[in-house]
Amino acid sequence: MIPKIPTQYQLRTITVAAADGTLLPVSVIGSGPPVLMLHAFGMDARQFLPFILPLAQNYTFYLPHFRGFGLATDLTLPSFDFIEQYASDTQQVLQYILQQTSAQTAIDDIPVAGISMGALVMWAYFHRFGTSNISRYLNIDQAPIIHNQPDWQGGLFGTRQTELFAYFEKLITKSAPYLHINDFRHLPYSLKTDLLQMERAFSLLSVGRKHSQLLVKTLSHRAPHQIALLEHPTWQHKLRCLSAYIQLPYDYRDALAAVDVPTTLLIGGRSQLYNPVWQQRLTDMLPNATMQILPNSGHAVPMDAPVGFYRALKEFLQN
Repeated sequence: MIPKIPTQYQLRTITVAAADGTLLPVSVIGSGPPVLMLHAFGMDARQFLPFILPLAQNYTFYLPHFRGFGLATDLTLPSFDFIEQYASDTQQVLQYILQQTSAQTAIDDIPVAGISMGALVMWAYFHRFGTSNISRYLNIDQAPIIHNQPDWQGGLFGTRQTELFAYFEKLITKSAPYLHINDFRHLPYSLKTDLLQMERAFSLLSVGRKHSQLLVKTLSHRAPHQIALLEHPTWQHKLRCLSAYIQLPYDYRDALAAVDVPTTLLIGGRSQLYNPVWQQRLTDMLPNATMQILPNSGHAVPMDAPVGFYRALKEFLQN
């Protein structure tokens, strides 16, 4: 007889209605007070599982899948401004969680952790909705601003921003005539290789340790016949998101002074996406912030420093 999996370790999927009526998939696991975790660009929310399973006896984790990624791959964006859309969707998910738990316990706010893009969504959330339903916040290697400014040079890619944004713009322009083609297999071979190379380069910039770089190179290597037959359902969505990153200001610094909940800044000491020195300045801009630096980690903290990430998450939840 196959033993029954304890309830707290049974992963289930629920749907939450967004403001526009779209049903958003949310993975849920655990038993105990609720925790909301927001995933990174290109990530499946279930990739958090290795880090939260040891904590599933004590907390119920809600892992929403942002439109276009993970279980929400088939959901399209109703607007170009995807970060603001995700912030609105997050507000709906948060209200759902509070409604579900209020009948059992008197919970008015919950802890939230966001990594990379998911953390930028939280800066947008704070800007629009404030902190009334958030008990504390874990910000994982993400600045509240994308584009460098005269008074802030810690935007995406730091000193390489102009160079890399130009690279993305060139590829976006090259892809524009083909955005109506849903099936990646039907794109010109040269365009497919360029898109895959762009994703590979982005992933390599996200990691800071040699073993992580080797893993990225191994997983992203594809022979010509594999490229020809590859199904890539998120390629259009990723390009649209990159276009928004480049074209829209995404500057939420004016909301920082009002983020009065305890905030932990988990910083990758080798991050090439958001300069660690500039990230540390956020401790002086937030009313109630502490920081923890993982010196050998790049931007992709769970991959580069899995033990450090787990310990930081556990400490954050226990405080």
